[in-house]
Amino acid sequence: MRDADLEKRAINVVRGLAMDAPHAASSGHQGTAMALAPLAHVLWTRVLRYDAADPDWPDRDRFVLSAGHASILQYSMLHLTGHGLELDELKAFRQWGSRTPGHPEVGHTRGIEVTTGPLGQGFANAVGMAMAERWLAARFGAELFDHHTFVIAGDGDLAEGLSHEAASLAGHQGLDKLVVVYDDNHVSIDGPTELSLSDDAAARFRGYGWNVDEIGEVAEDLDALEAALVRAKANTGAPTIIILRSHIGFPSPSLTDSPKAHGLAFDEDTIREAKEVMGLPDEAFHVPDDVLTYYRSAGERGRSEREEWEKRLAAFDGERACLDCCLDAEGLPGWEKALPSFGLDESMATRQASGKVLQALIETVPGLVGGGADLTGNTGTAIADAGVMSADEPGGRQIFFGVREHGMAAIMNGMALHGGLLPVGGTFLVFSDYARGAVRLSALSGAKVIYSFTHDSVGVGEDGPTHQPVEQVAALRAMPGLSVIRPADANETVAAWRAAIDGHGPTALILSRQSVPTLEGTSAEGVLKGGYVLVDSEGEPELVLVATGSEVHVCVEAARRLADDGVAVRVVSLPSWNLFEAQSEDYQDTVLPPDVATLAVEAGVSFGWDRYADDSISIDHFGHSAPGELVLEKLGFTPDNVVERSRELLQSS
Repeated sequence: MRDADLEKRAINVVRGLAMDAPHAASSGHQGTAMALAPLAHVLWTRVLRYDAADPDWPDRDRFVLSAGHASILQYSMLHLTGHGLELDELKAFRQWGSRTPGHPEVGHTRGIEVTTGPLGQGFANAVGMAMAERWLAARFGAELFDHHTFVIAGDGDLAEGLSHEAASLAGHQGLDKLVVVYDDNHVSIDGPTELSLSDDAAARFRGYGWNVDEIGEVAEDLDALEAALVRAKANTGAPTIIILRSHIGFPSPSLTDSPKAHGLAFDEDTIREAKEVMGLPDEAFHVPDDVLTYYRSAGERGRSEREEWEKRLAAFDGERACLDCCLDAEGLPGWEKALPSFGLDESMATRQASGKVLQALIETVPGLVGGGADLTGNTGTAIADAGVMSADEPGGRQIFFGVREHGMAAIMNGMALHGGLLPVGGTFLVFSDYARGAVRLSALSGAKVIYSFTHDSVGVGEDGPTHQPVEQVAALRAMPGLSVIRPADANETVAAWRAAIDGHGPTALILSRQSVPTLEGTSAEGVLKGGYVLVDSEGEPELVLVATGSEVHVCVEAARRLADDGVAVRVVSLPSWNLFEAQSEDYQDTVLPPDVATLAVEAGVSFGWDRYADDSISIDHFGHSAPGELVLEKLGFTPDNVVERSRELLQSS
């Protein structure tokens, strides 16, 4: 028998914390957390399968607060259920050094699954998590992987285009262990949602192939909330969205249903007023012992399930080495031996070389899955003979993401942060702009994903400036935590994959459309260090040519011509600025001597090259529609122009 009075008081304690912590921080967003306190209570005490003592248990249910501005709701539940988040951390909400930042951040606070805040991201992450759970169950059995992913989303999540992309794919995939609760509170920061939104959310999700449960005005009815969640768990064949009508700021007498409840509206008087209605003392951060004991007991409820799972894992007689590698997102021992190598007589686009590497590793890196945003063959992300991930073949390793660049990247983040998969996703480099919001969160979260960004320069050719990237590599290099690698040839591409799989966060492979020659002297170790001397002069160099990607072979030919004229030239391949910057200053100086004239050559903007070079052959404007080789020639990416610009630099210096 449940103690209705205790549950009511417990929910009101959550509401009190939801007001007190943001008020102490002089920040807002109390209202949504207050309105959804009963839903959070039901989730953490009746529905979610978790063990607070081991929040990383692989078969736990996942919870995603896509409406991340309501983070105090999640932090309150993590504190109360015993995840190790102490009350002092709630008091330090949004303060320097606290574990309670303004939006949930994975890796920063125990019990947070994904980094949310930019709306729609958590929703799409959850789609990836549900795909990961289903894939692991298909690969290793439901006795080890059988859990649900629960999401709280708001109007802002559903208004963002990202949610449309992800919801469409989730319905197509039939992800029946994905449960989204849509907080339909009719309130936005600007005012009533009717100012800008008249969607029929139920019809929209039915159109995506979802199971839709419109439960209406039951935000305070614990049993009705539980029943809806239980129905969703029992549903098969499609993801479920539960549409709940809540009232932001409830039960505040003056701010319920007010758009002001989003912002810094709850001052001391309105907090006191709301606490009086709830029967709470006029005391900040009030958590009575019986409420804390009640929630801590709920946090321990899943311990026996977790212990039983550990026994099943110990008794597992399947591919344990593969399972461990999947969970660690790494290769089997000796996986590098499967990497191909390419002869000097082989000329190919680096996107093609990357595709050959992916196919070669499909057996030795068991968690690899991937595909493209309707560009699978074009981006080197086709996987043969490994099945296509679908509702009928959940264990397939080829994913067709469709024309959904942003959704693809966010779904990949969810897969990686769920654990068990190492996702690869491809699109043209210019369309990294479409995915950028999720790529940024890959970097912020440390999600181990691999981006195959191809067609990496004006060498794309006839498609013209809309498809010819010039500023995208520089923009990606500017992103902290993202490893960006632009290999010069097929063998450097192999090494770039080594760096990606041995790394611990996201990697962007920047790959060519056009063929490039396989170069003599390329070094895998040099790529792993970010840069190295590819061709050196017989004596001390008078000039250094430094380049990346498809411009490296142009520099090699230019250096040969200059050497024939008696100029001592060194060619440096610099595929990864971030890996190079991680090396010692001594190493960097041995590769790029600071007192030697240096010319950079890259078919992109000049931005950033001044840190390495005295001058650059670059493109600080948009491209032109013409055959790719002609565009490159007209814009100066030829040995003749490199020779001419080298002589000019030597004369000026």
